[in-house]
Amino acid sequence: MSERFEELKAKVLSLPFEPGVYIMKNRDGQVIYVGKAKALKNRVSQYFQSDSRHSPKTIRMVSNIWDFDIIVTETEFEALVLENQMIKKYQPKYNILLKDDKGYPFIKVTTSKPYPSFSIVPKPGHDADRYFGPYTSRRAAYHAIDTINETLKLKTCRRVFPRDIGKDRPCLNLHLGRCIAPCTGQVSAEEYAARVQEGISLLEGNDKALLADLTARMEQAAEDLRFEQAATLRDRIRAVRALGEKQKVVAGAFAELDAVAYVQGQTRGCVVVLHYLAGDLHDKEFTLLDGVTAADAGEALGAFLKQYYALRGAVPRTVLLSSPIDESEAVGEFLSSIAERKVELAVPQRGRRHDIIRLAEKNAREEILRVETSQERRVKSLELLGQMTGMDELPHILEAYDISNFAGQDTVGSMVVFEDAKPARSRYRKFRIETAAQGQDDYASMTEMLTRRLQRWKDGDEKFTPLPSAFLIDGGLGHVRTAQRVLDQFGVNTPCFGMVKDDHHRTRGLVAPDGREFGISTVPAVFALIGRIQEEVHRFAITYNRTLGAKKVRGSSLDQIEGVGEKRRNDLLKHFGTIENIRAASVDELARVVPRTVAENVHDYYEKRTKKEK
Repeated sequence: MSERFEELKAKVLSLPFEPGVYIMKNRDGQVIYVGKAKALKNRVSQYFQSDSRHSPKTIRMVSNIWDFDIIVTETEFEALVLENQMIKKYQPKYNILLKDDKGYPFIKVTTSKPYPSFSIVPKPGHDADRYFGPYTSRRAAYHAIDTINETLKLKTCRRVFPRDIGKDRPCLNLHLGRCIAPCTGQVSAEEYAARVQEGISLLEGNDKALLADLTARMEQAAEDLRFEQAATLRDRIRAVRALGEKQKVVAGAFAELDAVAYVQGQTRGCVVVLHYLAGDLHDKEFTLLDGVTAADAGEALGAFLKQYYALRGAVPRTVLLSSPIDESEAVGEFLSSIAERKVELAVPQRGRRHDIIRLAEKNAREEILRVETSQERRVKSLELLGQMTGMDELPHILEAYDISNFAGQDTVGSMVVFEDAKPARSRYRKFRIETAAQGQDDYASMTEMLTRRLQRWKDGDEKFTPLPSAFLIDGGLGHVRTAQRVLDQFGVNTPCFGMVKDDHHRTRGLVAPDGREFGISTVPAVFALIGRIQEEVHRFAITYNRTLGAKKVRGSSLDQIEGVGEKRRNDLLKHFGTIENIRAASVDELARVVPRTVAENVHDYYEKRTKKEK
């Protein structure tokens, strides 16, 4: 693959600095990724540079690229449209994909006919009828139709009027007061169409205007002493008002503003869309995206916007975003082409719009928490770790090692074990370093600790069996290479990685013995796991070291000397390392650590003891 990789890098050099679409293919010729670029050469070349900047998903995708094609376009907008079409066509494995089969239905009102009716259709037609939508689901659209029919007492049967007027007896709905029964011939086409128009007003969200009109007609009927008609209008007003209080039938169909927020969880991302009409929240949709990391957030949000609104076939006037996206101008132009009018894309920083976006993010976080279990998060973190580092199997068992000493003395080693991303404390082990006890030679200490650990495994000691899925060493390239030499001596092929910290002592990434570094800060699940392991192995080492130090200090001869308390005792031990060194020090040397009078007391005490021992 390395030779092929170099061939692909050479192929990139011939690409133009023009907008277009690039199509990545695997060895079998299958399309695995489709992307668009403002400048093809710049964008495609990024895939074949150092993988330290890539997310795990991109690293996996690049490792499967065998060839690529390009299509040059006139503009970036044309490239974006073509990219969207090709994603729908090929359904590439590494693109962020929304389900095409979800569908966003429309309500059709046959206003071209004398007695209009309501029905569900997949998309608007090019005819004289009215269409409303898209709705978030067929259920929502049917609910809207049922509510309007019930409120306005419109027909729900399959009869066609005026053809079927008077042919059969009215159905039970007439006797139950649920239909005005145009089948009887007592309801004119004009009267029935007027009621349908009221239903259209409800679909358009104009319930206030409809209520005002019905109220005026009721008052006029009462003034004209047409009390029966006034009572009928009164009942309709109550029904429409109750409808408005219970639920807006638009249900996201005619949102004038959408708030779109992306939130990254430990195991997946979530996009939430909140639909607003006249300042009120009407509906929510969410989509969970697997295999997406924080590094992919901008790409994920941009890809979602293009596919989501292309599937809906409708876009509100304003779309608020939780974070900026690349190619925002091109995406805005694409959405405007769907809406056939100008669409505003905005990332609000303050005010009411900012509050709306925060609410969308909160909903996204809740959806992630709802579907993510602790077990799932642990398994997913191991999957991502394995994919990132190229491990063939899920790393169920991880062993981590650290070295700790006090002023170069009392060097100890610690080994902690995580099984399925949880601490297995019964398998923790402590090592008191012996052959490398003098000085602060971490490499020699690590060599001794791993040698003893692997020898115990080789000798069949059940306490050191089985070997882990991977060894994790607290330290950088030098530490992990030291560990690798020990593994090689025992013929152990288990992967080994160093846990590298940044300048602020925070986990930065993992480093392999060959120098490859894997950044983990953009992968929350892996970042949290490695950070926890590193903290635990360090804690365990420090605790053991302090325990040994306490044992050593307890009952120390220094406690017998006048003027030497706990602090001065620790200062002396830290500076000189051992009691023997303190005993051999001169007054001047001791006075560099403690006051001279105390130094003289210490020197006199040990001088007297030396004479007694002789």
